[in-house]
Amino acid sequence: MEYLYERVAYLKGLAEGMKVDESTDQGKLILKIIDVLNDFADSINELNESQNELDEYVEAIDEDLSALEDDLGFDEDDECDDLEDDEDDGDYIEVECPHCKEFVYLDEDLAESGEKVVCPNCHEEIEFDCGCGCGHEHGSK
Repeated sequence: MEYLYERVAYLKGLAEGMKVDESTDQGKLILKIIDVLNDFADSINELNESQNELDEYVEAIDEDLSALEDDLGFDEDDECDDLEDDEDDGDYIEVECPHCKEFVYLDEDLAESGEKVVCPNCHEEIEFDCGCGCGHEHGSK
């Protein structure tokens, strides 16, 4: 970020060399702009330092997490098992498609809604007994 300070210093020197007069309106404006540019350079330098500190901190956290995962015997396969277990938590109804004979798993809420259900394999409409005790088949309205 030193180049920003160098460029602002160059502008200050240029203004002095041009003998910009602070007593004129244009001179005041130019000198104030140079001051603001210097403030921007300070702010950008502070942001850059903060970003570097955050990068170092995140890297340290990542290293600590990796060490912890190694200590606990955690691997990527465990993640996949956890995701598969989460999928089994919902209430699903298994329905055999009368057309292609493939089994389709429907969310219980969808099955009870009475909405039209289409087999994802053969794209034919499936009618099924919802098991809700209503005494009729669902599938088409």
